[in-house]
Amino acid sequence: MLTFIHRLAIVLFIFSVAGYILVVIREKIFLKNNLIIIDNKHLTPEDLRETDINEFVFKGTRLKSGDEIKLVTKEKKKFSGTVIGAKKSEDTIHIITHDNDIVKCKVDNILKFRIVSRYGRFFNF
Repeated sequence: MLTFIHRLAIVLFIFSVAGYILVVIREKIFLKNNLIIIDNKHLTPEDLRETDINEFVFKGTRLKSGDEIKLVTKEKKKFSGTVIGAKKSEDTIHIITHDNDIVKCKVDNILKFRIVSRYGRFFNF
């Protein structure tokens, strides 16, 4: 009985590692084709079309759609979420928070921000 459980654990481990490798390869293909996957069912195509810049420099830091950030506004409101993009004409950064709200922050209203994780950072060796 113990050998059966041991063999089952090894087989399950091999399948989980193989699945992880396949997911990593899929993400690598998406990055090569400049596709960014933001997996959120509350994000609509209108929200994506509203932004016109997907990669930009903010306060000397290069931001890209899909990056997770935390920011604090001048009114001491704190937001954390994923960058959707920016709109140059309104000078705003669009973020979808973890509460599934779309936040449009004016650039001059942001007091400080921090990048939690970059999209595709795992693949940049």
